[in-house]
Amino acid sequence: MLLYLMFMLPGILLMVWAQNKVKGNYTKYSKTRNSLNMTGAEAARRILDANGLQDVAIEPTKGELTDHYDPRHRVLRLSQGIGGQPSIAAIAVAAHEAGHALQHAQGYGPLKTRTAIVPLVGIGSNIGVFVLIAGLLMNAVPMAWAGVALFGLSTLFALVTLPVEFDASKRAKVQLVQLGIVDGGVAGGPEAQGVDRMLDSAAWTYVAGFAASLLTLLWYVMQVAGMRRD
Repeated sequence: MLLYLMFMLPGILLMVWAQNKVKGNYTKYSKTRNSLNMTGAEAARRILDANGLQDVAIEPTKGELTDHYDPRHRVLRLSQGIGGQPSIAAIAVAAHEAGHALQHAQGYGPLKTRTAIVPLVGIGSNIGVFVLIAGLLMNAVPMAWAGVALFGLSTLFALVTLPVEFDASKRAKVQLVQLGIVDGGVAGGPEAQGVDRMLDSAAWTYVAGFAASLLTLLWYVMQVAGMRRD
């Protein structure tokens, strides 16, 4: 167990750092009103409408920072702290989720790939570890490798998620400036800088998630490879 924790320590530290960075920026910029006094829902609506996506609905969802775009139902769901507040944090997060709707409308490849593998990832994450443990206990190498492969689907999902999230943030930053939602449409202003800090810190959580998943996968590979040597 100690060896496992030491192996995973870099991923754990990166995750803690990323989460603290997001929390710090969210706490700061959720208290900073934007100059238009525009809520996150209003900003998202403006972005969607400006890109011909009037048919994409915006709905409230419970929780904090539980905001997401549902491509199956073409619905953008925003938490109260984002959808109903006129802060820099609110327009940043809402614009990011609107960026996913733009990706969907334009057939963005990585988003299509991520959506397609979701069912497989669900299966792999639910039974992969159990198959792996069974293989290790029964000294059944093929079964253990099958468990590794199933868990590997989660790592693949985390990898594909990176370009999807980075691109959505890039689209959000461009839209907020082009539509004059931040700094009166002037690039590089103080509001745009706040949006950058919010979205860039959020991006690190996805990097940390991938790193943790990859380290876990490598640990499993090492365990199964050791069975063959034994």
